[in-house]
Amino acid sequence: MSVIVYSTPTCPFCKKVKSYLQEHQIEFTDIDVMGDQEQAAEMIKKSGQMGVPVIDVDGEIVIGFDEKKLKELIQPKS
Repeated sequence: MSVIVYSTPTCPFCKKVKSYLQEHQIEFTDIDVMGDQEQAAEMIKKSGQMGVPVIDVDGEIVIGFDEKKLKELIQPKS
């Protein structure tokens, strides 16, 4: 599973997303879009959003800290 979190250092919901993923032992790549305009442009292209967090789980885009949607996407498929 590939998980990318587009975030900024000052965003409280970004911190919640990252804590949630760590609690569930999900590895993720954290991209600080405040310091990387290229990655910020990629995030906007993927999501149509300028706000963070934006989470990309295997190509599925989650806007904000949507715990229910994240849980659905990170649950092991049986």
